[in-house]
Amino acid sequence: MKLLKQFLIILAISFVGEILKYLLPLPVPASIYGMVILFIGLLTGLIPLNSVRSAGKFMIEIMPVMFIPAGVGLMSSWGNLKPVLVPVIVITVVALLTVMIATGHVSQLVIRMQKRKRADAGENK
Repeated sequence: MKLLKQFLIILAISFVGEILKYLLPLPVPASIYGMVILFIGLLTGLIPLNSVRSAGKFMIEIMPVMFIPAGVGLMSSWGNLKPVLVPVIVITVVALLTVMIATGHVSQLVIRMQKRKRADAGENK
């Protein structure tokens, strides 16, 4: 019964996300609205962590099962994908490297800024 209540809380939040997706003219998926609502609820204490913990753990445990249909879909459409496989791989690798490089540079910049702030704070003492 406890697990059912937890699923109902998550389902209700997901439903509110769907309503927001319908009402707001933004290109944001309903699931993102739901996750933000749940996150804010957990941060503010409106939703106690214990009220969704078990259901969340269960959903994470069964998550790999949700990727099986996508994999089967890729395998069944291999004939359509084969002619464009090389361009898709090249685009994927270039995009991955670009994101990795940009993320690395931004991370280094943030670390340097934090070190400068600490050094400046140490000098002011």
